Amino acid sequence: MSSIRVAILDDYNDLASQYLGGLDSTLSFTHFPNTILPSRDPSELIHRLRDFEVICTMHERTPLPSRVIRELPRLKVLLTTGMRNLGIDLEACRQMGVTVAGTSPPSDDSNIAATVQHTWALILALACNISRDASLISTGSWLSAMPLNFSLPGSTLGILGLGKLGLGTARIGKVGFDMKIIAWSQNLTQEKADEAARKAGLCVGDIQVVSKQELFRSSDVLSLHCILSERTRGIVGAEDLALMKTTGMIINTSRGPLIDENALLDALDHGTIRGAALDVYDLEPLPLGSRWRTTKWGEAGRSQVVLTPHSGYSYEPTITHMWKETRSNLERLSRGEAIVNLMVPAT
Repeated sequence: MSSIRVAILDDYNDLASQYLGGLDSTLSFTHFPNTILPSRDPSELIHRLRDFEVICTMHERTPLPSRVIRELPRLKVLLTTGMRNLGIDLEACRQMGVTVAGTSPPSDDSNIAATVQHTWALILALACNISRDASLISTGSWLSAMPLNFSLPGSTLGILGLGKLGLGTARIGKVGFDMKIIAWSQNLTQEKADEAARKAGLCVGDIQVVSKQELFRSSDVLSLHCILSERTRGIVGAEDLALMKTTGMIINTSRGPLIDENALLDALDHGTIRGAALDVYDLEPLPLGSRWRTTKWGEAGRSQVVLTPHSGYSYEPTITHMWKETRSNLERLSRGEAIVNLMVPAT
């Protein structure tokens, strides 16, 4: 039996060898830890992938639009993580006869807990000036001038998107810091918020639904927890950021394009809000010339900025679950069996 060529994309943490070792010899793996973005010229990515029958990709790190999928004549199976990937053109896969499968959510919601934990790490890092102070010490300085650390107890936490992630973030804000919780999303009602509060062990009324304008005007900390879709793309624009307090902080662990990135960069460059803490961006990995990569945040009137490399889900239980399910589907392929967690079924 001829070998099945498998491309492993975007394995930044070099985990594939750990989780995929010992698989049937009919599977021949090639690892590509660096990401090629097809946004301008897809030819380099097409050249990389055109000889593979199977591609394994991590979340939306490498977009696979129609113009790439249609130039991969040998591709039969595309394995991704999670059950939603806007970077893959599923209709093109369907038309080209490419089976697409993902990984199911962990039964213990460890993926939710991981991102909520990361959200709070970002909130605390920004409120307590952790990045700034760590940089000061590493360069031989000590305490600096303003701003002082921000006190969370009694302040207002705004939640944009009250799903599991938003609710988990809100619960910690209420129970851990006695923050006032306000929330908004396009379909959120007070009745839904009260039911969510009950499920989280909070009291009815602990989460108050407000208008979008009020959310931005009143939040000391504003955290985004929306799924990216055509309806939510750019849901935070310049006019929304202009409503925020000068002491306000915005947190995004969802998807970069929820925010008008240029509008946010302009607001931060001019210091119109206290700061931003981000795990997600319009382009990932961030280009070397990205405005985000400046070391001048917090200087000369600029806002404070805390950045992480889309690692909010990169916690051991979540990653282990993803790789185990990917391995299981690869084992099925090597045995000639049907794979599971289908997003586009076999034809």
